[in-house]
Amino acid sequence: MTQMTQVVAKKQSKPISSYLLRRTKVRLLSILAPPMTWIVGVYIVSLFLLLITAFWNVDPFTSLVSPGFNLENFKMVLTVPAYIATSIRTLLIALAVTAICIFFAVPLGIYMAKIAKPWVRNLLAVAITLPLWAGYLVKIIAMRLVFTEEGFFNWAMAPFGIRGPGFSIPIVILTLTYLWFPYMALPVYTAIRQIPPNLFDASSDMGAKGFTTIYRVVFPLITPAVIAGSVFTFSLSLGDYLAARFTGGATQMIGSIIAQNINLNPPVAAAYSMIPIFFIVIYLMVARRTGSLERM
Repeated sequence: MTQMTQVVAKKQSKPISSYLLRRTKVRLLSILAPPMTWIVGVYIVSLFLLLITAFWNVDPFTSLVSPGFNLENFKMVLTVPAYIATSIRTLLIALAVTAICIFFAVPLGIYMAKIAKPWVRNLLAVAITLPLWAGYLVKIIAMRLVFTEEGFFNWAMAPFGIRGPGFSIPIVILTLTYLWFPYMALPVYTAIRQIPPNLFDASSDMGAKGFTTIYRVVFPLITPAVIAGSVFTFSLSLGDYLAARFTGGATQMIGSIIAQNINLNPPVAAAYSMIPIFFIVIYLMVARRTGSLERM
């Protein structure tokens, strides 16, 4: 009798789990509810409110924002030469960072996955992920200290008569590459590690050199990983502005202008925020046309 009571009590103590076990759709809904609430309720709604703000008005005398509908903010963003130049500059910087990350990630991934000894592979893995261990602002300040007028780079290159370019666009690109390279290197390395070694042997037996093997054998197989990494490097570079502020000198990016206007003219800042979103959507559409997103 006591055992029966314990069994009944045990069954009654888990009504929710028993209910979810019998109803698959409810169980699936309970799993998807938290992430969908975040995506729809926070992310998408925030973007929608941002888009609405881009149509509002700013009183030129009081600087107060009032709800309304006008296209002047978008007209300004799309016609003022300074805004156009900054948009193009930011796009080219993001593309340059992505290209440099790919250029170094592929041979490094091949070396780590197929050539390096285990201890060297582990050492390189730590070196790649090391920037992720420090704070974002700490890494930018570190790059600033390296390339200041009396910084490490000029000190090390002084015996050779070489001086750094100072705070400029090349240093911004270098800083962003340093920040986001792990997001490219890790997926590329993982993809190369999954390539069977006999493909490299077959390519060599057919007379292909190293670069030919990379171009015709390796790169087509790791394209989904490259696209996945490039989405991070491209989008993160587009939205960055602290790198330009601390290591770019007079260089401005889209984020710089948004940060300047977020208090002075929020509708203009909201309208200009649509530009990087537009660039990212176009980038994803181009990536989708390649078929890489379906294979990710």
